[in-house]
Amino acid sequence: MINLTPAADKAIKRFLRGAENPVAGLRIFVSGGGCAGLQYGLRLEQDKSDDDYEFDLGGATLLVDPMSRPMLEGLTVDFVDSLTQTGFKFSNPNATGGCACGQSFSA
Repeated sequence: MINLTPAADKAIKRFLRGAENPVAGLRIFVSGGGCAGLQYGLRLEQDKSDDDYEFDLGGATLLVDPMSRPMLEGLTVDFVDSLTQTGFKFSNPNATGGCACGQSFSA
């Protein structure tokens, strides 16, 4: 299960409502990269794949591919909007390490 803070829930719903074209949901995925080896990705998806896991979190539909799902189990997503930082922050119980910037992790 993926958990959203109230701030992340509000931001995701805002992005989904503001999309130019209809979307199936927000995809959260893990890909190789970043200084710790793995990084998070987010993108609006127009179509859901047949093998996607779909999480309906009170009107915000999250899509996760089968390869990313084990690494995202228990993930908490927050959204920060401050003078020094704006964007999503991830707290992942599966991460065994991370980089100083907090944008990538190792598992």
